[in-house]
Amino acid sequence: MFSNIRRSVLVCTTILALTVWTPAASAEEIVVEHAKGTTTLPAIPEKVIVFNLGALDVLDAIGVEIAGVPGGPKPSHLTKYASGDYLNIGSLFEPDYEAIVAAAPDLVVVGGRSSRNYDDLVKIAPTVDVSASWENHIEDTKRNALMLGKVFGKDAEVKALVDKLENSTAELQSLAGEAGTALAMITTGGKMSAHGQGSRFSILYDVYGFKPAVQSQGTGRHGQPISFEFLLETDPDWLFVVDRDAAIGREGQSAAAMLDNEIVHKMKAWKAGHIVYVNAANWYLAGTGLQALQMNVDEIAGALKAK
Repeated sequence: MFSNIRRSVLVCTTILALTVWTPAASAEEIVVEHAKGTTTLPAIPEKVIVFNLGALDVLDAIGVEIAGVPGGPKPSHLTKYASGDYLNIGSLFEPDYEAIVAAAPDLVVVGGRSSRNYDDLVKIAPTVDVSASWENHIEDTKRNALMLGKVFGKDAEVKALVDKLENSTAELQSLAGEAGTALAMITTGGKMSAHGQGSRFSILYDVYGFKPAVQSQGTGRHGQPISFEFLLETDPDWLFVVDRDAAIGREGQSAAAMLDNEIVHKMKAWKAGHIVYVNAANWYLAGTGLQALQMNVDEIAGALKAK
């Protein structure tokens, strides 16, 4: 529920939006499709605010200047956006509507965690939604990246990134196909959860080609709570660990410390050195970014080649 101030702001900006950014017919119009429908832009946007960190990753890679970003932790390759040089537009979940109205952006980009705010933000400025499904993670990500490339006249730059990612993913698939079973898991707040096919980390199995250590394990957003005994019973050849606390900058016991115990020491993955603590911020915060995905593929392929 918005405050009375926010409601007043949104009412005013709705009127402003209808008079200011409703595009007129022009040869320079840019028409794009996205998760919430179709958006028509009168020209290449100059002032852009971005809520989705995957989209921020893509726009950073192709050299688009960003005006505003949400507060909070960011992957290491995006830490420059945590500086005071960029307008703080709220959080991934709760926009600062007053700040956004004052900024008068030409384009707002939402997706994932911020997708639920689309209906309010589109009243302020043209807005596109780059949400991606777990089931079609890579295809949705590529389509969204190509859409952003079209918006900013950077089609060739995005295509080059996509081509590189596809080629390196194909190499990883050939390695993963011979690597045995795998399990993705998250640690956070001293607890653990497993993520199987159909989960937020289904890419590990459905795209990269690892054989799931268990079937239908942890298909929800938060996965399936597990114990150390479960890990030993499942005993995957490879264990890929996302330390959520590290990703969001929360203090607590690290994933590596949690898994350094007598039960885990009996696992095949421990004995073979096949427990991989992945770049948690890339996996948890920017999983639809072309740079982050490229780093993830390179990271996993490197681990497989090393063993």
